[in-house]
Amino acid sequence: MLMQDRIALVTGASRGIGAATAKLLARHGAKVGVNYNSNAAAAQEVVKAIEAEGGKAFAVKADVTNNDEVKAMVQQVTEALGAIDTLILNAAGPFPVVPFVEYKWEDFEHKVLGELKSTFFPCQAVIPSMIEQKKGCIIVLSTGLSRHPSPGFSAHTTAKSALDGLVKSLALELGPHGIRVNAVAPGLTITDATAFLPQDRKDTSAQMTPLKRNGQPEDIAGAILLLASDEAKFITGTYLPVSGGIQMI
Repeated sequence: MLMQDRIALVTGASRGIGAATAKLLARHGAKVGVNYNSNAAAAQEVVKAIEAEGGKAFAVKADVTNNDEVKAMVQQVTEALGAIDTLILNAAGPFPVVPFVEYKWEDFEHKVLGELKSTFFPCQAVIPSMIEQKKGCIIVLSTGLSRHPSPGFSAHTTAKSALDGLVKSLALELGPHGIRVNAVAPGLTITDATAFLPQDRKDTSAQMTPLKRNGQPEDIAGAILLLASDEAKFITGTYLPVSGGIQMI
């Protein structure tokens, strides 16, 4: 029970990595706010799965790029479960995968600003309470592509690289308050978000990976649990690749 008596908010938790993370944190004793933007039914399924195992969860709707909705979400979770001490920033929107010269500025800007807003607003809403508690843990979902780009992913690489920088800045500023901030960087992970990739590309990636497979949402959730738990209480400002060894730093 690595998360006993902890209150977690997981953004983008109705599916994929977010859903797997919400379930795993709850399995280890955390009360979990399950954020979603549009799929209420999927979020409720996550809550039901948690409750079926004896855990406690609360589904909460919010567009995490909207500051007012984020503030309302944090207030709802706090009233329902208690003061948030663990924030998992997983929510992210779709984006075109095209060569840079074909990118429209509007699409590029939307991706970069969307990623930053989805971290900036929840952090600003939750950090004051963490400072009062003199403890807290923030984990941002990055990507291996922020260190090793791939063709067509210029906007994604740029956006996640910005988040990597923000993680280090926050870790520096918030450390004196007992708040840890880290990034988890998945390799290719089989979720709805990667369904558009051709199967041959997934197979090639698996063969290039020392563990000879693609990632699963549960693999990423396990790394998040590791960093969120007190077993990692002296780890902050880090970038943790979870890629089966395809990215080694």
